[in-house]
Amino acid sequence: MKRATVIPTIRYRDAPAAIDWLCGALGFTRQLVVPGEQEGTITHAQLRFAEREGDLGMVMVGSRRDDLFSEAGPSSIFVIVDDVDGHCAKARAAGAKICMEPEDQGYGGRLYSCRDLEDNIWSFGSYDPWAAPDQV
Repeated sequence: MKRATVIPTIRYRDAPAAIDWLCGALGFTRQLVVPGEQEGTITHAQLRFAEREGDLGMVMVGSRRDDLFSEAGPSSIFVIVDDVDGHCAKARAAGAKICMEPEDQGYGGRLYSCRDLEDNIWSFGSYDPWAAPDQV
C-alpha cells in the first residue's frame, strides 16, 4: 500500500465539531487527535480515508491559529521531507517567505512553514503521520 507524502491540512474554528462531521458525514476515521492547551481546541489531528481496498488517504485537521493562518485562509499543505533544515535553507535561497522557522513539534518530528508566490502556506516536516500510533 502506498502512502501519500503530500497531505492537505485544514484549520477550523471548531475543530472538534469538524472532526466529528468529517468522520460521520464523509467517512474519515480518527487516527490521531492531540487536544490543544485551550479547552475545545485541537493542536493536531490525523484522519484517514480508505473507501477502496488498497487506497489510503489522509487529511490533517487543527484549530485555527490567527498568528499563522489569518491572511492565507484555513487550508495549507503538509509535505513529508527527510531534512527539514536543509529544505528550509533551499526554499529561503529561492525566495520563499518563511513564516515559521524549523522547530521540533510536541507530537513528533520537525517542521517549518513558508508562503508561496500567492501566499498559500506550505509546511514541510520530518513527522510521518502514517507511522504514528493510533490514538484518539
